[in-house]
Amino acid sequence: VRLVRSGGRSVQAGGSLRLSCEVSGGTFSSNTMAWFRENSGKDREFVARIFWSGDSTYYGDSVKGRFTISRDKNTVYLQMNSLKPEDTAVYYCAAAHAYTADVDASAYEYWGQGTQVTVSS
Repeated sequence: VRLVRSGGRSVQAGGSLRLSCEVSGGTFSSNTMAWFRENSGKDREFVARIFWSGDSTYYGDSVKGRFTISRDKNTVYLQMNSLKPEDTAVYYCAAAHAYTADVDASAYEYWGQGTQVTVSS
């Protein structure tokens, strides 16, 4: 399974950004897709996840109401609105073979390269 991400850049606080993650090489093995983020010196933080069927989403408390995860064909998106400086991080998309509600990064077998999102005040 290969995950190719795009969309990271610098934006001002209050702005919006959409990250994309294209899945290839075995979408049948990717029943749960998720986004995590990592800031220097901190653990990888769960952001959002969606089942491949699209019928269930879940968000971390810090992004609830501002971020939306969705899927269209083989691409998973993270729409980020009302961005705050504390959203600054490297964002990763991840895939798990199982349908999982686990928010721990260890539950995901496949990872894309990180993309930097910087929110300035």
